[in-house]
Amino acid sequence: MNRHAQIVVLLLTGGALLHAGSTDLYLRYVKAGLQPLLIGAGVVLIAAAVATLWYERRATRSGQGNGAPAPEPNQAPAPDHTADSDHTPDSDHAPDPDRHAHHEPRVAWLLVLPLLALVLVAPPAAGSYTAMRTGSALQEQPWGYSKLPAGGPLKLSVADYAGRAVYDKGRALAGRQIKVAGFLALDGHGAPYLVRMALNCCAADAQPVKIALTGELPPVLQPDSWIEVTGTYTPKRTKDPVNGTAVPYLSVASTRPVKAPQDPYDEAWNG
Repeated sequence: MNRHAQIVVLLLTGGALLHAGSTDLYLRYVKAGLQPLLIGAGVVLIAAAVATLWYERRATRSGQGNGAPAPEPNQAPAPDHTADSDHTPDSDHAPDPDRHAHHEPRVAWLLVLPLLALVLVAPPAAGSYTAMRTGSALQEQPWGYSKLPAGGPLKLSVADYAGRAVYDKGRALAGRQIKVAGFLALDGHGAPYLVRMALNCCAADAQPVKIALTGELPPVLQPDSWIEVTGTYTPKRTKDPVNGTAVPYLSVASTRPVKAPQDPYDEAWNG
């Protein structure tokens, strides 16, 4: 990989980061709060590529300016007196233009692979397969909870319902109609869960928050399908088979399919 190839890779990578950061594509990789940093990284890479190109052209012009003048078209080249002797004092020390040439390692081409992955492959959001093989992120008890509105059905996130049901013993949930949206996941025995993946930083550290479902469920449960569940709190619980974390139940009264959200991930719930 020569210097010009490095410049091209920097430009393409920076452009790909700007494209991902200015569209919804970045949500497949990092949480929404990192969008400014992603765009900033793209700008820095493009600026580095432009600066490198400028220095390369400047060095080329400087080298041409310090070189010996070319002979006139009709002027015979100067005689070479060093050809009369095989061992002149300077013959063993003549500069070799290729001796100090710097060649970048070929392994540098591996830098192109993340670029191709970013441009050509948009990975799907982590779903039921990952959720049922990863322990629940509901692990720390919070200091307290905000007050819930008095009227209407309560629209809660999966993490909010799970935290209030486990740590607050459902005191603010009892007797209330509750609506929660997430995607379906089935364990090895076919038991259904409503799940939302939570992020600390990026998709690589995504962890699920799970709610076990009971009650009036659809006759056909399709993993990874997004649904909104309407139901009521129940004190029934189970344990996550992966890490033993308490998983609350929700007694389902009705369900309806919903479209997957623009951001498939939630912020990590840590109390």
